[in-house]
Amino acid sequence: MRRSSFSPDPDCAVAQSLAVVGDPWELLIVRDLARGLDRFDLLADSLRISRKVLTERLVGLMDSGVVERTAYQERPTRYAYRLTARGQALLPVLVALQDWGDRWVLGDGELTGTNAPAEAPAQRVHELVGRRVPEALRLPSTTGEPLDVISEARLTVLFGFPATGRPTRLPDEWADIAGTVGCTLENKLFTERYDDFRAAGIAVHGVSTQRPDEQRTFAELEQIKHPLLSDTDLRLTAALRLPTFRSGGLERLKRFVLVIGADRVVRAVRYPVTDIPEAVEWALR
Repeated sequence: MRRSSFSPDPDCAVAQSLAVVGDPWELLIVRDLARGLDRFDLLADSLRISRKVLTERLVGLMDSGVVERTAYQERPTRYAYRLTARGQALLPVLVALQDWGDRWVLGDGELTGTNAPAEAPAQRVHELVGRRVPEALRLPSTTGEPLDVISEARLTVLFGFPATGRPTRLPDEWADIAGTVGCTLENKLFTERYDDFRAAGIAVHGVSTQRPDEQRTFAELEQIKHPLLSDTDLRLTAALRLPTFRSGGLERLKRFVLVIGADRVVRAVRYPVTDIPEAVEWALR
């Protein structure tokens, strides 16, 4: 459903894209569907818009092939909504927009790999406590198979890190960006305590936006015991609205630690992570 009042340049991809998702509500619907809010009432409550406006925007997104729906109840018929492949391809755009907003709208423009506790990204991460991680979040892993970000163990410690310097060289600016240094140390410390975590019924998963082949090589070189997950498509990042920064032409995760129950509910959060050894011990405690 194209807006009748908007006639974009037919040869401009930016203009044509804005004809599909140029309305703020449409991108916010994509944001919330990525978060797992797949029912009409859940979307209405989150967005706080009228049912009429939400219906119109959902119809437009379905007409554009960004969203699809399936019936989950009859008499009356009720629908669940989800992003199509075309819609999921918007997630890097959404994450880049969030990063731009965190840095240039809510922040002072500084390029940083961390945040102060009072800043908006930190508050957003801490608001994850009590929230459910969406189902079917399976990412490429160093085990050779896609893994759910949440294990079947009693608890899962999910820690995010920006990037390791092996095997791929880090950007020249890396050491000058606050919060970036220490990814290899963090992984090695979690590996050192891996047996203690297992004895306590706790799974450990690391995640970054690096490619799976890079993660596999790193894990082999450093003898990392825990699985590393590759969020190159930014599905997890968008689902949890995790804070990122851009360096070397890629969106990188800022360092965080989440403790998540087998019911997929986030139990505890560590962000920002300013003392890596202490954060590993905190996760075990």
